[in-house]
Amino acid sequence: MTVSDEVSALKQRHHATWAAGDYAVIAQLIEDVAEVCVECAAVEPGMDVLDVATGTGNAALVAAGRGARVTGLDLTPELFDTARARAAEMGVGIGWVQGDAEDLPFGDGSFHRVLSTCGIQFAPRHEVVARELVRVCRPAGAIVLCNWTADGMIGELFKLIGSYLPAPPSFASSPALWGDQDHVRVLFAAAAAEPSFERRTAAIPFASPEAYVDFFEANYGPTIKAREALEPQGRWAELRAEIVELARRFHRSDGGGVLDQDYFVITVRRSP
Repeated sequence: MTVSDEVSALKQRHHATWAAGDYAVIAQLIEDVAEVCVECAAVEPGMDVLDVATGTGNAALVAAGRGARVTGLDLTPELFDTARARAAEMGVGIGWVQGDAEDLPFGDGSFHRVLSTCGIQFAPRHEVVARELVRVCRPAGAIVLCNWTADGMIGELFKLIGSYLPAPPSFASSPALWGDQDHVRVLFAAAAAEPSFERRTAAIPFASPEAYVDFFEANYGPTIKAREALEPQGRWAELRAEIVELARRFHRSDGGGVLDQDYFVITVRRSP
């Protein structure tokens, strides 16, 4: 099998992962993150905006509500049914495009703003993604990414699940690295751009760590696929118990219970 074949096979597995479960209810938990992304990007009426790995359209919808001309791109078009319904409810028009963050189907300098909220982390070749984001952003434009930090709840969850599963191909980088400042600086330096970072926290409402794990076990594609792989080996219960303990570290009981999930707002401005 060639490297190209391996890349294609991995992306097919990614497609199946995100089509599993009910990503729409997962996306509802991080709608505030999308608001932050669009606000930090200073999206204005008439701008051309691309939301990469849009999922069910969180950031795309916020940007369209500000009067921007918006395109939402995702590897998993099954999610567009929910996205289209949400856009119709808001009365906004958005172009939904099935596509790959590593091979954006747009010309150079097509967009004033390029956004992604908790999405591009899962594309396997980080340096290719960074180059593509910069390529489609206009001179004097901006790229704004909201990525889970490597040392936060979700970054540690990525690493924990990965420790139970077969190692990814050599060309694939861990999603957690998109939340590592040094790694991201190197990525954008190779694309002749300079990122800045602001750390924020998403407080996700769950009464208990167990409730959090129950919810993700039922609805979140990566957790569902991990269970499918590990349960026949008798290892799922062990991983599940570790996820509960991980969630316990980030859970607060005040306000009915929340999990603190840290993320970086990464802003990359292109020179004029």
